[in-house]
Amino acid sequence: MQCVRVLFMPKYLLVDGFNMAFRAFYAVRELTRSDGFPTNALYGWVRSMWKLADEHQPNETIVFFDLGGAQNKLALLPDYKANRGETPEEFEKQIPIIKKLTRAMGFGVYEEDGVESDDLLASYANRIVGREEDALIYIVSADKDFAQSVTDQIHMLLPPPTANPRLGWRELDPEGVAKKFGIGPDKISDYLSLIGDTSDNIPGIPGVGPKTAVKWLVEHGDIETIVENAETLKPPRFREIVPTLVDRLKINQQIITFDNECSPEMIEKGQLDIGGLLGILEEMEMKTHLEEARKRYQQGELAF
Repeated sequence: MQCVRVLFMPKYLLVDGFNMAFRAFYAVRELTRSDGFPTNALYGWVRSMWKLADEHQPNETIVFFDLGGAQNKLALLPDYKANRGETPEEFEKQIPIIKKLTRAMGFGVYEEDGVESDDLLASYANRIVGREEDALIYIVSADKDFAQSVTDQIHMLLPPPTANPRLGWRELDPEGVAKKFGIGPDKISDYLSLIGDTSDNIPGIPGVGPKTAVKWLVEHGDIETIVENAETLKPPRFREIVPTLVDRLKINQQIITFDNECSPEMIEKGQLDIGGLLGILEEMEMKTHLEEARKRYQQGELAF
């Protein structure tokens, strides 16, 4: 009788906490507890985390949150993220509860003061690859910066677009990144440096949009070569502009490129706390989720 070897591929979900929490917050706006405490983000968060666990059956899930501060980046660009408005109070109130729910659901949570969660997440994805050659890591986020981290082992999971939720969740591998942006993951940081990022208040080259940036990168390969060949750039109006913005482009690259050495070697795995989870759901008067949690965990439907 011939033996068939079954290959086991460990799977990890690394979740961009605030990115996903904001999406949950804005998806439904009118949910509150009887005393008026907002629960809309909590509702969407629990639903999304269960959906991800059910569909992907990860061996481990870790959620990364920001504690505030990005000292290295602010030193390079004092106006970094300065354009962002005040965080809605209703959202801020729910964040501590989201973290408690996340831990009680059995997911790991990691945050570090002064280091952005994006860098921590991207760094830890590479840590996993370094110690587990057969691992598959999903970065759960709509943040385009993570496209630079995509490899054969590290994929992105994009949530459904708010404007077109019927598209559903989408997975981006290296081919998917190339199809979406017109360039591969290795050129994403250069691409974003050229066009800038209005959401983070990072100025690019004035007038350079995605099509021009992709065209230059396909033709020249990287920013350094683009600058070296500035006299041949098209449209011609950029031939004088680009050499004057070399310092800006270098700063952009330093800010946008993830620090792949900033995370710890290991992050503690989460532990399911059924009692704690049920208690939080009951306290927040999330009756539908409470009923589902009782059924889900009594039947042993655990996917962490």
